[in-house]
Amino acid sequence: MTDLIQGANLRGVGIGRGMAVGPILRMPDPLPEPADDTSTIGGDAEKVRAAGALAATAADIRLRGQRAGGAAKDVLDAQAFMAEDPTLKDDVDARIDSGKTAERAVFEAFAAFRDLLTSMGGYMGERATDLNDVSQRVVAHLQGVSAPGVPDPDHSFILVARDLAPADTALLDLEKVLALVTSDGGPTSHTAILAREKSIVAVVGASNALTLTDGQIVIVDASTGIVTVAPNDDEQAAATDTIAARAAAAVAPVGPGALADGTKVPLLANLGSVDGALPAVEKGAEGVGLFRTEFLFLDADRAPTVAEQQEKYTRLLEAFSGKKVVVRALDAGADKPLSFLNDEPEENPALGLRGLRALRANEPILRDQLTALANAQAATDADLWVMAPMVSTVEETRYFTALARELGIKTAGVMIEVPAAALLADRILADTDFASIGTNDLTQYTLAADRLLGSVASFQDPWHPAVLRLVGEVGRAGQKLDKPVGICGEAAADPLLAVVLVGLGATTLSMSPAALADVRSELARFTLQQAQEFAEIALSANSAVEARLAVLAAAQTLTTPSTESE
Repeated sequence: MTDLIQGANLRGVGIGRGMAVGPILRMPDPLPEPADDTSTIGGDAEKVRAAGALAATAADIRLRGQRAGGAAKDVLDAQAFMAEDPTLKDDVDARIDSGKTAERAVFEAFAAFRDLLTSMGGYMGERATDLNDVSQRVVAHLQGVSAPGVPDPDHSFILVARDLAPADTALLDLEKVLALVTSDGGPTSHTAILAREKSIVAVVGASNALTLTDGQIVIVDASTGIVTVAPNDDEQAAATDTIAARAAAAVAPVGPGALADGTKVPLLANLGSVDGALPAVEKGAEGVGLFRTEFLFLDADRAPTVAEQQEKYTRLLEAFSGKKVVVRALDAGADKPLSFLNDEPEENPALGLRGLRALRANEPILRDQLTALANAQAATDADLWVMAPMVSTVEETRYFTALARELGIKTAGVMIEVPAAALLADRILADTDFASIGTNDLTQYTLAADRLLGSVASFQDPWHPAVLRLVGEVGRAGQKLDKPVGICGEAAADPLLAVVLVGLGATTLSMSPAALADVRSELARFTLQQAQEFAEIALSANSAVEARLAVLAAAQTLTTPSTESE
């Protein structure tokens, strides 16, 4: 991605449509590597120190999660489990037995585990970044110093960092942090996901961000992904006016999603827990477009029973009484190891036994989940739809749809996350009720770039014409067969890209609840014909950056019929 434009200004990937103006404050550097000294207090004492620091760190991270709530809680709970991992503790103890200090043993054990996860890639590769943060916090506890984290000055600021750990992002003081700018990460990184959830103005993946210095005034425009360095008075005044206009729009009454010509585009919520249902409704979600059921499984050493699952699903459906709720069957496998499903190591987990492949290899687990969902459906009046993850073939589509109907699911569909499925969308949709496009994985597999690796973040952009062409294939198949086609990846949370996706044939959009207001507002600016024109403009571009800029320029020259009549 090109980062430098217009002299010293920077470009990255904007999250949402927000804007902020303020002084830069950089994230402090991490703690230095502990010295490799021989312990002077003995192994037993070092083990007690290490165990205490690990437990205290886990408790602190878990407390942060409880305070943050939502998706942040899920991420931080996963981090806390890392600090409590018995395998890691055994490695720490073994290193202490060899004469290491607790600090050095923790550093080395976490580094070894980090390297292992990095080599695995996929979901586990992303956990490697989290391990660095946990390690730093444990070492800081042992050394009796503050863990590296977000600075806390007595004034508002724009935070610049290489990337942010979930524990930092989750508890940002939104009274002071005006915006985030990171040099690493992409639109599906933890920083981006949590920024969307907390409605924080953010630009990620601006690789030259670390050239910025404390005190520099910048304008961060998430709608364009541009960070304007040292803006003049006119630029600052225009930004202030834009910020005020957005604040006024934010308090407007919520309503159903629709284009300027009245074309309905239902706006749904992506949820990872039942607890997120009420806040999503309050933000105007018209239903759920993606409920990630793996959060019911990830911390378990056995598959939840039908009754345990049914209770959770019933609570979810009751919260959306009379509304559409799309539930994704368990999306796990070698890249999200579950001891009762598949914990065998694989050379490339992203291309391994995951999603529906793992479920077919353990069909009783899938049958129990579908049975629990069918029972919950019977006990409520929500409109339940269930979809299979990571479907690649027509045969897989037929298998899942038939099994779901056998077990009482009324509406069964599949996720389109693999290019093969997008290219065969007309045949796949002929054998199932609906499709939902997971743009995060579709982008990853189309551009051969792990969506969780910062080193290839510039490739992980759903604006890429190749990705949009595949979305268009699915959209056309849906229109031809009169089958719904939803978008449930993070792409739907990008307001202008949401308009393009509708132009490509998407019939519903699902996103983090915090993004609903921006997307609703953006859709209302354009007609279906204009959305289709934007889609053609994006498809004719040669890169994601070109597509985004070309559509943005086209959008700025248009006014909707409603605007012209005012």
